[in-house]
Amino acid sequence: MKKPKASGNENLHRKVAESIGSQILKGVYAPGAILPNEADWCRIHGASRTTVREAIKTLNAKGLLKSRTKIGSRVEPREHWNILDRDVLAWHLASMPPAEFFASVQQVRKILEPEIAALAALNHSPSQLKVIGDALLEMQSAKSGRESVEPDVKFHLALLAAANNPLLSPFGIMIETALTSMFETTSTSADGPDIFVPQHEVVLKAVARGNDNAARRAMMVLLENTDKIIADSSAATKSKRPRKN
Repeated sequence: MKKPKASGNENLHRKVAESIGSQILKGVYAPGAILPNEADWCRIHGASRTTVREAIKTLNAKGLLKSRTKIGSRVEPREHWNILDRDVLAWHLASMPPAEFFASVQQVRKILEPEIAALAALNHSPSQLKVIGDALLEMQSAKSGRESVEPDVKFHLALLAAANNPLLSPFGIMIETALTSMFETTSTSADGPDIFVPQHEVVLKAVARGNDNAARRAMMVLLENTDKIIADSSAATKSKRPRKN
């Protein structure tokens, strides 16, 4: 079932929310700062008060702001931000230097994904195992690293689902958003697909056998090799930059 298209007003208030939210994530408006008032935002964006109010409501719901009568909208402390919200995560990633972003993603992956793989080995259903296997087949049939990005993300999301732990489900948004961005970079490595596809197969086989320890180890090996690809890509990028006189 197709989602109804957003109206012009809905698109505008989303654009205003994205603009303000991105500035918050970039530190233009730090925690504790009072935002410009409605009239200022209306002038900046050429939008109506209704549009601005909807945008501010959206940011309140995402934990970025708290609005009070006669005070205005104040930026909330970082610990209140809903970083697993799809929009907030995207704004956060866009505000970070690539090297810092990749390092942060890998830290989180090493905390979560080996245990997700271990749980998937213990808790998967036959249908869930098939979804993981189908994602691997798509990776194997991809004609380029770029084409392997989507099935690679599917593979990791399918592992998460196969863990069958509802408290882990919210991390699906992080996995999808962060890994898509990161894989688009690592997939351009000449050796990336040749290394990653066999390693994903090792993870799948361990999960299929129900061997949680092997699944955990296989995922750690995959992540460690991702670190190497990222380091190589970063070094290659630096070497291409023109030297300053």
